[in-house]
Amino acid sequence: MIIDRQRVREQFAAYTRKYDPSDPKIALKIAHTYRVADNCEEIAKSLDLDDEDVEFAWLSGMLHDVGRFEQVKRYNTFIDSESVDHAEFGADLLFGEDKLITAYTDNRAWDNDLETVIRQHNKYRMDETISGKKLVFCNILRDADKVDILRVNVETPMEEIYNVTEEVLLSSGVSEKVMEQVREHRAVNRDIMDSPAEHLIGHIALTFEIVYPKSREIARKQGYLYKMFEFPTKNESTKKALAETKTEIEKFL
Repeated sequence: MIIDRQRVREQFAAYTRKYDPSDPKIALKIAHTYRVADNCEEIAKSLDLDDEDVEFAWLSGMLHDVGRFEQVKRYNTFIDSESVDHAEFGADLLFGEDKLITAYTDNRAWDNDLETVIRQHNKYRMDETISGKKLVFCNILRDADKVDILRVNVETPMEEIYNVTEEVLLSSGVSEKVMEQVREHRAVNRDIMDSPAEHLIGHIALTFEIVYPKSREIARKQGYLYKMFEFPTKNESTKKALAETKTEIEKFL
């Protein structure tokens, strides 16, 4: 099934107009959505998937962060631990009682797989029962999302991302428990990240778990990863953490 991309884009634009596009958080997520969808398409094509699978991957990117907009409206934060799990929330809006998915496509054959992919895109560890083509789609979306998060951290004022003042942002530190996971070359569990600087290190560490070669290629071409190490912190623990994380990333890559 080839989807009507124009319809998807129009419905997404109509949905997001209900929020405040002048709000930097909303604007950020609108731009992020389109970029993630494009990344999904590029990664899917690199895997020689057929046209229908490429369409599925692109659609998952367009819908993956639907929950973010209502999250910002209700809670004014992107931090799930302080509000709601945005992936679960978005999947509930799309496939639950509201059935927002029906505005985007009339074909219900993809709903089950699409719901799983959206619910899993932000999980620290995916459900181990997921396998086959569904696992491929999950990894495509997770990679596409991670790659664009690197861009967001450079192009968007970090005060907006982390919802703090510049003073708090630049003075925040990084704990040893966060760095232990960096040394193990794995993503940092969000449950142990408390400070804005730790969230920055956590976003950099997403690089360790990018799955596909095309995803790593896109990340390298963007050039945002190394710009994140230029964060002008005033905190000594964060300076050390950035230097060590850069060393570990270089080892990994």
